[in-house]
Amino acid sequence: MKDMNTPDLPFYQPAGDECAVFETAHENGLPLLLKGPTGCGKTRFVEHMAARLRLPLHTVACHDDLSAADLIGRYLLKGGETVWVDGPLTRAVREGGICYLDEVVEARKDVTVVLHPLTDDRRRLVIDRTGEELAAPDSFMLVASYNPGYQNILKKLKPSTRQRFVSIGFAFPSPEVEMPVVVRESGLDDARAAALVRLGGKIRGLSGMDLEEGVSTRLLIYAATMIAKGMPVDRALEAAIIEPLSDEPDTEQALRDLAAVIYG
Repeated sequence: MKDMNTPDLPFYQPAGDECAVFETAHENGLPLLLKGPTGCGKTRFVEHMAARLRLPLHTVACHDDLSAADLIGRYLLKGGETVWVDGPLTRAVREGGICYLDEVVEARKDVTVVLHPLTDDRRRLVIDRTGEELAAPDSFMLVASYNPGYQNILKKLKPSTRQRFVSIGFAFPSPEVEMPVVVRESGLDDARAAALVRLGGKIRGLSGMDLEEGVSTRLLIYAATMIAKGMPVDRALEAAIIEPLSDEPDTEQALRDLAAVIYG
């Protein structure tokens, strides 16, 4: 097992005991569900843990058109012959790696049907098109994530599916955790990174504004990177935070006013 601070691991700053929960789930063949807002570190966490456990990682960005066949595989025409090509889920099962389904709630309903046999004591993947039934090796792990804040009546993870997973809730990190992350990922100095993190906290604390979600750590890192490379602060904030958060002129101006308070 690699140490948390090994340089060749993808950088991840733990906020709690999530690494221990991940390891325990993997050791015991349990699927894992990560719940939290966009840009709070869920994907980086999975990348870090896959490298830490020395397991191949197959990441799938789920979307409205993602079907079970996209995950399992399909027959394709190659060089005049029809050949079977494994999908990422099948490859992960065969290799004994991790299959990470990012924003799983966005996928079509037939996807969850395929996942069910892999999320109970069967740990099987049935490939109807080839007649195979694959037994997942001990090292295989299914990880999924979703953002509860964007759920609606048409995009909701059913309790019957949700309760098949061990879950970890993610939130935006505390300033003490977020500031060194911004510094490490952007190269910005501590003082200016701390100001950005303060701005992020103020934006997340706003109420009554047309913001679906607070500013992500990812956007703070984008802004910090631009500032570190010499872009004026106000322009970096406009491009990396204000414009991505809202299209409403009044909301954008309110964000500019808030930034002026922090940087004034």
